[in-house]
Amino acid sequence: MTLADWSVAVLWVGLTLYVLLAGADFGGGFWDLFAGGPDRGREQRELIEHSIGPVWEANHVWLIFALVTLWSAFPPVFAAVMSTLYIPLTLVALGIIIRGAAFAFRKASDTLGRQRLFGAAFAVASVLTPFFLGTVAGGIASGRIPLAIAGGDLLTSWLNPTSVLGGVLAVGAAAYLAATYLCADARRAGEPALAEAFRRRALVTGLALGVVAAAGIPVLATDAPRLFDGLTHRGLAVVILSAVSGAVSLVLLLRRRFLAVRITAALAVGTLLWGWAAGQYPYLLEPDVTIAEGAATPAVLSATLAALGVGALVLVPSLWWLFSLFQRPAPPSARTGARS
Repeated sequence: MTLADWSVAVLWVGLTLYVLLAGADFGGGFWDLFAGGPDRGREQRELIEHSIGPVWEANHVWLIFALVTLWSAFPPVFAAVMSTLYIPLTLVALGIIIRGAAFAFRKASDTLGRQRLFGAAFAVASVLTPFFLGTVAGGIASGRIPLAIAGGDLLTSWLNPTSVLGGVLAVGAAAYLAATYLCADARRAGEPALAEAFRRRALVTGLALGVVAAAGIPVLATDAPRLFDGLTHRGLAVVILSAVSGAVSLVLLLRRRFLAVRITAALAVGTLLWGWAAGQYPYLLEPDVTIAEGAATPAVLSATLAALGVGALVLVPSLWWLFSLFQRPAPPSARTGARS
């Protein structure tokens, strides 16, 4: 593998971690939206808040990681993507800001009206943000981003069948991941009824996600034929692995194996992303910008990879420790106090 190939691999690892971690946080907001009224949905919202509260900002580290890697290692591709897709990317940034501010303000509000206002802002932004991220992925995957500053159409580059499919899949994947993760969190908190509620939601969402993915096959065949050809040839093994992982996840949910299903659900979603990478390889921007053509000089790639390696020595253990701390069961007194 060349330095450019290694840089793409590192970039894709960062994107995968963002999808699996921040995606689940967005999914928590999705279920917050459909939790019900203040009384009926209180326990669900408390569980969601407890699960994502300590780590939701930390998860955006991986988005910054991916953007900085793209900017440093593939500057012309970064410029083309950011300039052509600035509308959905701006909406993503606004969604992240609104979501974070609303999440914090709802917790600090002492009136029901304000709590509902900020809760609605948090939940709606949690749904729209991954949708717009999915439209960005769809625009890139369908070959609508030429290697030029604002060279693509500012609307059709992200308002097209493949982008809409990508947006729907992103929202569905986020909701699915959140539901599977929350099953184990509810059981750990001693809330079997909540675990069952999220198990049912995970089953329904997983089935719906499979239906959407199957329905997207003719969409890709007609709207993104190059990507479709890559997915059915170079990326076929990864796509099959994703489908098998999704099926196994549903079986594990039926058997209430909540810890194991976290792994298989993450594998099902993560391999969707890697299937795209395999299907599009060796192109960064279809149809004519390869990884080598879009890469920076070897000196820049070497420096970027070295800096990322040094940073990972600090970042990865710190995030692992953060997650492990907040995955420990809360003492009964803390759970009782949270509800009083």
